[in-house]
Amino acid sequence: SPCAACKLLRRRCAQDCIFAPYFPPDEPQKFAFVHKVFGASNVSKMLQDLPLHQRGDAVSSMVYEANARVRDPVYGCVGAISALHQQIAQLQTQLAISQAENVCLRMQHS
Repeated sequence: SPCAACKLLRRRCAQDCIFAPYFPPDEPQKFAFVHKVFGASNVSKMLQDLPLHQRGDAVSSMVYEANARVRDPVYGCVGAISALHQQIAQLQTQLAISQAENVCLRMQHS
């Protein structure tokens, strides 16, 4: 059966299809987002330019970036990273407050 890429692009999936190892037929959304964000031709060129052992990681990265871009068309991955940085800052503030309260409680019971 054709890979998700060839199925979406409505073409015959050749034996040496560059997409087949990374976009299985049972995960059509994976390629659909990557195609929407990067374009099939660009993805094909990127994969061909990489050594075989790096292609899996490259596809994982493209899938992550494409999903982030679909969720947040303006900021993509940067939006997710920024939100996590804000969350870290808030948690660090909460931790500092809790530590200060803990010190005050210890001093009261001393």
